[in-house]
Amino acid sequence: MTDRPSFVLFMTDQQRADWLGCAGHPVLETPNIDAIAASGTRFVNGFVAHPICMPNRASLLTCRMPSVNGVRHNGLSLPLDSNTFVDCLRRAGYATGLIGKGHHQPFSDMSARMQRGEWDTDPHTEARLVPPGTVYRDENADRWAADPNHDIELPYYGFDHFDHVSRHGDGSGGGHERWLREHLGEYERLIGPENQLPHDFVRPDAIRTALPEEAYSTAWIRDRAVEFIEAHTESDQPFFLMVSFPDPHHPFTPPGKYWDMYSPDDMSLPASFVGMEGGTPLYEMFRNRRPEPGAFRGALECVDEREATEAMALTAGMMAMVDDAIGMIRGAIGASAQADETVQIYTSDHGDMMGDHGLMLKGPVNLDGILKVPFLWSDPQRPSVATSDALVSTIDIGATVLARAGARGFNGIQGIDLTDALATGSPVRDQLLVEHDGHVPIPVTGDQWPPRIRTLVTPEWKMSVYLDQDWGELFNRGDDPHEMRNLWDDPSTRDVRAELTWLLSQELIRTVDRSPLPIVLG
Repeated sequence: MTDRPSFVLFMTDQQRADWLGCAGHPVLETPNIDAIAASGTRFVNGFVAHPICMPNRASLLTCRMPSVNGVRHNGLSLPLDSNTFVDCLRRAGYATGLIGKGHHQPFSDMSARMQRGEWDTDPHTEARLVPPGTVYRDENADRWAADPNHDIELPYYGFDHFDHVSRHGDGSGGGHERWLREHLGEYERLIGPENQLPHDFVRPDAIRTALPEEAYSTAWIRDRAVEFIEAHTESDQPFFLMVSFPDPHHPFTPPGKYWDMYSPDDMSLPASFVGMEGGTPLYEMFRNRRPEPGAFRGALECVDEREATEAMALTAGMMAMVDDAIGMIRGAIGASAQADETVQIYTSDHGDMMGDHGLMLKGPVNLDGILKVPFLWSDPQRPSVATSDALVSTIDIGATVLARAGARGFNGIQGIDLTDALATGSPVRDQLLVEHDGHVPIPVTGDQWPPRIRTLVTPEWKMSVYLDQDWGELFNRGDDPHEMRNLWDDPSTRDVRAELTWLLSQELIRTVDRSPLPIVLG
């Protein structure tokens, strides 16, 4: 048994916890991902720290909540001087690599502003976590396209190797786009809705790409991951590799055979498609807000049955391609000298409503569709339980990797080492906190500020509190797993709300950063 195993962390983008064969999906087949669960542990209560891309990815790297690491919503870069668990592995002698989507810095030059008043246009009025003039453009897709010399400055948040992909669908940027231009010439003629192949889907974000399967981002990431493994596994040096797929995030562009691998007719609508009893004003606004006909979708939306089942079928196709890619990467691991010394982990950065409550995509409603993600852990040298009900968070991944590697962490890590939960399934916390700070103003919240939500999850209950609102959400997780009855205003739950409010206050106090701890008193 080695105390310094290698690690491969597989990560998808916008995948629900129940969209895996091993999680009971009735149609989707994911045999290669299921094999990770079959040889290890599947956490059935895996939650994000924040249900939006950049904040949760920053929480993964730092093992710290968004309110502490500084990435509270999309458009904010993770400060370059942040400590990450990958930094710790690198200092401990690990080779480190990231292949695919990073999204620790914005993909564009668009300013992240709260849009309230003239003062917001003056950067000198803002509280800053980074020095004025610091530029975060390593992952900027336009700069990658315009400047052939633009590249990632390494090490990048602890990664010594980074094969970069930005954006989603068939229009990816970064290193993949540069590769497309070198190998396919005028590749632009193969991508986008204007060049797509014929189909009869009604969703405007369903794009039947003409890009060949072998040129699609999932295949490009797969090939580079295999190359990394083959280059490192004959060495005595352990490695940490993060393989990050941009799929199955919309737009829905599964290439080649994956386009019609699943049919909308095979997809069943979720039980909650009909809606929720006692929904909040924000929830009802989204339930009743239909996109303009033909408008390209990008955020939480109300959908009809056909739109929902189309998105499900194409998502399944994208996941099938990811599963096939993971099968090839796992084959490279299995053929290597470190096959019996490599821990494999699988998760996603957040979920998707995927028809729950008649909604698609993600937005400021902290329902399980976007809060719960897959969380699989397979260690060939350690005993494990098949499933665990423990409440676990994205911030726990890095903490557990460091513990397994025997690597020294840093002061301020908020994640929990899951070693005992992996071995016995035992609980690791009594309650779990999810933060959600939006970045798009929503009129229903009164002052048109982006919603700010804090959600507390216990084994039995889940409560979401919205800043400056007298409404919220309360669900009995055991009696109402589909979250179809909001008990916030139910008189019978008054004492439950009081108890959960006290527990939430404890979690909020616990989350406040205590790093650095004082070394002297007085």
